[in-house]
Amino acid sequence: MVNQRMQQIIADAQPMGWVLEPFAKELLAHSELTIPTGILTDSLDTARTFLAGAAHPVVIKAVSADIVHKTEMQAVVTGIQDPEVLASHMQRLLALKGCDQVLVEEMVSGIEILVGAKNDSQFGPVVVLGPGGTGVELYNDTAIRLAPVTPADVCSMVDTLGAKPVFEGFRGRPGVNIEALTQMVVTFSHLLMELEPWFESIDLNPVICTLDQCVVADARIMLLKK
Repeated sequence: MVNQRMQQIIADAQPMGWVLEPFAKELLAHSELTIPTGILTDSLDTARTFLAGAAHPVVIKAVSADIVHKTEMQAVVTGIQDPEVLASHMQRLLALKGCDQVLVEEMVSGIEILVGAKNDSQFGPVVVLGPGGTGVELYNDTAIRLAPVTPADVCSMVDTLGAKPVFEGFRGRPGVNIEALTQMVVTFSHLLMELEPWFESIDLNPVICTLDQCVVADARIMLLKK
């Protein structure tokens, strides 16, 4: 169910036409999808405190209505472990256009997967699954199903992918927890049905999958024009 807070996130984002990453993730978390541990802040002291207590290196991202594609603007820095490195990059990111806060999150390692959606004008919400990361457009290896999907649908989607061996574990490398991935995609597909009046497209890329869990490392929600 789209609760009051989720509706408020969408309403606040409507003038921009898209939902900023921290709030997109908050919306996903309300639907019990797993997001990284993180904070949204403009305070270096707060960011340093978070880094000191983090179990893993952190990633820092600019949060700006003027930056839709963060990688192209060098608005993402990964693998930070040193507080001085954090301070340097935080200062640079806060100087980018429209950036008043940064998102600092614990990094998650695993297999990068794309989970996405389009709100088709004829068929309604459709779910997209494939290998994720920067190679999405290069490999063009995706499976598509109408939402909502069943666990059997998700297994069928994986079966059709050229990257299926990566999902299952390839050359001694660990694969994906297919049960966790299936649950995530099914849950996501039901969320799409609830968000149908508002969204145009959703990209969760990458979703980081391990033998234990699937975590939404990045999220972008584009809204329908009103």
